[in-house]
Amino acid sequence: MTIHTVRQGDTVWKIANMYQVPISTIMQVNGLMSGALVPGLHLYIPDNRLPERFYQVKAGDTLSQLAETFASTVPLILAANPGIAPNELPVGGHLVIPTNQRYTMQTLVFMDAYAGTPYTEKLRELAGSITYLAVFTYSFTRAGDLIEAEDEEILAACRENNIRPLMVMSNYEENNFSAELAAAILHAEPRTVLINNIAETIEEKGYAGVSIDFEFVPPERRQDFTAFLKELKQKLGSRILQINAHAKTDDFPENRLTGFLDYAAIGEIADITAVMTIDYGYAAGPPDPIAPIWWVEEVLNYATSQISSRKLMMAMSLYGYDWTLPVQAETNAEMISVLDAQNRAIASGVPIQYDERAQSPHYRYRRGQAEHAVFFEDIQSVRAKYQLLQEYNLLGTTYWRLRFSFPQNWAYVERNIQVEK
Repeated sequence: MTIHTVRQGDTVWKIANMYQVPISTIMQVNGLMSGALVPGLHLYIPDNRLPERFYQVKAGDTLSQLAETFASTVPLILAANPGIAPNELPVGGHLVIPTNQRYTMQTLVFMDAYAGTPYTEKLRELAGSITYLAVFTYSFTRAGDLIEAEDEEILAACRENNIRPLMVMSNYEENNFSAELAAAILHAEPRTVLINNIAETIEEKGYAGVSIDFEFVPPERRQDFTAFLKELKQKLGSRILQINAHAKTDDFPENRLTGFLDYAAIGEIADITAVMTIDYGYAAGPPDPIAPIWWVEEVLNYATSQISSRKLMMAMSLYGYDWTLPVQAETNAEMISVLDAQNRAIASGVPIQYDERAQSPHYRYRRGQAEHAVFFEDIQSVRAKYQLLQEYNLLGTTYWRLRFSFPQNWAYVERNIQVEK
C-alpha cells in the first residue's frame, strides 16, 4: 500500500497518473466529494503492492528467518524498510513485512439501536470486516429489570451476514452514564436479578453474548463490580462476555473514572477485554488528539502486563472532534465522522497539519466569526495503531461507531487484515 501526502499543486489526476490507479478508485477509497484537495491530506492509494504486516525485532532475529515465518522474501523486506542493516537488525526496531499472510484478528463494531435505524445497509456493506456487532444499548432499572433496545432489524441483519451480535449492557439513564444506577445494581439481590434477565434475553433473541459498558462506577464498588462479572460469566457459560474498560497506564484504585476496574481480575473472568484507547482528547476538554500514539502504547504496555494479549482488544475511533474556540466550560466539541472532518478541511481550503509524536492529523478553520480546531484520525494515524496492535499481538480492535464514515480505514482492513468470522 501507499500513503500519499498531498502537496501544493497536486491534483487527483496527477496523483492517479503517478501511481497508475484510476481516479474513481482514489476518490471512492478516500471519500472525496470532488477533485478538490488541500496540502497535508493523506490519501490511501490502493496499488498492487502486497499486504503489509508489522513486526518488532527480537534478539536473534534474522531477515531470512523472518522471511520464512511470514512467507515473504529478504529482498521484499529490505525494499519495505530502506536503511536497515540486513546483518544487524536492531532489537526493538520496527519492520514492515510485505506478505500475503495477513494478520488475523477479531473486530467489534458498536452500532446504535434506535427505531428505524438507517445504518443496517452500511452494516451489510462492511459485514466482511466485522466479527462482533455490539448493539448499543440495553440498560436496566435499579431492581434489575431490562430496558430493551430496538434491535430486531439489527439482529436480522447480523443473521443474514454471519456477524455475531453482542448485547451492550450499560448503566445508561436519561442519556448519560449514571454512577447512582451502577451503585444500586451492584448490590447482591438486584445484580442477581439483572444477571438472570440478561441470560434469559440473550438466549431468547439469539445474541452471541454480552458487552459490558459500565462507566463512572464508584471506585469503592470495585470488588462488587468484579463479583458481578464473575457471576455473569458463570451464568453465560460458553457465550461471550466482553468488557469495555477505560484506559489507564497504572492501577489507581481511588480514581473516579478507572478505580473500579481491576484489570487483572477482569482479564481472568472475561473472554474479551477492550481497553478504550480513545478520547484522550474529549468533547468536554481542550482540543487534543483523540488517541495519541505515545499514550496508546503506554496503555497497551500496562494492559498487557495484566491481561493476556490474546484476550485483549484496543479501541479505535471512527470519529473526530470539532471544538469552537475559545473553548467554553459549558460547551462540548461536536463529534463528527472522520470523513466529515477530512472534508471540512477541504471545503474550508485549509491545510491539514500532522503531529508526528502523537501521529494525529489536525487543523483550524473559521466558520462565520468563530475559529474552530479539529482533531481526527486518517489513514496515516490508524496505520500506526494497527502497527501497535500487531506488535503487541492483540486479539483485535473495537470501533466506535458504525454510523461514522471512515472509508480509508475499511479499505485498509480489507486489504491488509484477515478478519475472523
